[in-house]
Amino acid sequence: MEFRHVLVAGGGVLGAQIAFQTAFKGFPVTIWLRSEGSIGRTEPKLTRLYNVYRAELARIGEAMLAGKPLDLPRGFGDAAAVKSAEDLARLEKAVEAAKQNIRLSLDLAESVREADFIIESMAEDREAKREFYAKLAPFLDEKTIVATNSSTMIPSMFSDLLPYPENYLALHFANNIWRSNTAEIMGHSGTSEAVFGRVVEFAKEIGMIPLELKKEQPGYILNSMLVPFLSAAEALWANEVADPETIDKTWTLGTGSPYGPFRILDIVGLQTAYNIVSMNPEAKNPESTAGKIAAGLKAKIDAGKTGVNAGEGFYRYEK
Repeated sequence: MEFRHVLVAGGGVLGAQIAFQTAFKGFPVTIWLRSEGSIGRTEPKLTRLYNVYRAELARIGEAMLAGKPLDLPRGFGDAAAVKSAEDLARLEKAVEAAKQNIRLSLDLAESVREADFIIESMAEDREAKREFYAKLAPFLDEKTIVATNSSTMIPSMFSDLLPYPENYLALHFANNIWRSNTAEIMGHSGTSEAVFGRVVEFAKEIGMIPLELKKEQPGYILNSMLVPFLSAAEALWANEVADPETIDKTWTLGTGSPYGPFRILDIVGLQTAYNIVSMNPEAKNPESTAGKIAAGLKAKIDAGKTGVNAGEGFYRYEK
């Protein structure tokens, strides 16, 4: 079962990363988007990723010339295989080719027709995802595999909307995919073993470390641990116990971690964080902690401060 063309539905923070990493590893990729506005928001993300990958390789080249150990991002491949200028040039060529391997499209039917594997990376909104699958279903055939990159929702929530539920499962990536190269693979009760195994192999092909889940779990492995951590930090902020900088400083000094929770929220994207807290019924009560978190995040989103890709979230960043 060969994947000759990959379709990523959605060009958000992770959708763009999935597409670029997949193209970097040699697959032709189409990103399907809902509107011209979505194209305008996705193109800068891809440009940023291109510059990030180039900067990573420039740093590696400097280390190589200085005879220092190479800190090769895990998603780039085995560091032991990069020993010469020729090896580095091969990676540089792959970055340049990635730009040519990605196409943006507003035509869902055409995009699906040429795809062997579809990765849904729409907003973390159940109704938005259900709407997408309803549109997608008529264009699918029995050979096309579909995966959701949802960070909190499980495949059985949507499998009934697809004509071939045995070809459907979850493939969840972490942010900064080229470095944090995890790929959590989770099927539902009707997922084909062959499909599950093929997606495990695909994860390896694009430089990921596949992490196989034995049963459905909202939040998978990573977010089952990460979301409560971020929620606890958001509660401290929303209840005015401490400001984000102090909370982050407490975490980094106390644990030795490189990032505090609000740096991580900026990387994840505040829209995703807002969508997650909004699923909590208590978020409708403005006096509740969830309601205060939602209101605080909404104020930042409305001001255009959505995280790293926007140049500002809880912190400011150079674009």
